[in-house]
Amino acid sequence: MNWNHITDENDISQIIKKSFQNPQVIFKHSTRCSISSMAKSRLERSFPPDNTDFNFLDLIKLRNISNFIAEEFNVQHESPQVLLIVNGKCKYHESHNGIDMEEIEKNIS
Repeated sequence: MNWNHITDENDISQIIKKSFQNPQVIFKHSTRCSISSMAKSRLERSFPPDNTDFNFLDLIKLRNISNFIAEEFNVQHESPQVLLIVNGKCKYHESHNGIDMEEIEKNIS
């Protein structure tokens, strides 16, 4: 898995722009949570869909960016959480044990 690391709000603007060409996945990860580590591991063991970018946010270090994402895409903050961004909008989001590559792929199609 090739993660693009989110470090500031400008990265979110770039993700929105890119989402008009390719689906963008944002994974909000808590380094203090075993469920988050398990969800991350499940994603990394899966085959990601073609032409989809995977973006990683360490929400412990960057909680302000996590809050910005929640506001920008009008989704309640959860941890861990995955968001699928297509054409500038959050098409799908899931959290905790519901994070699954097959579900992400289904929502891309």
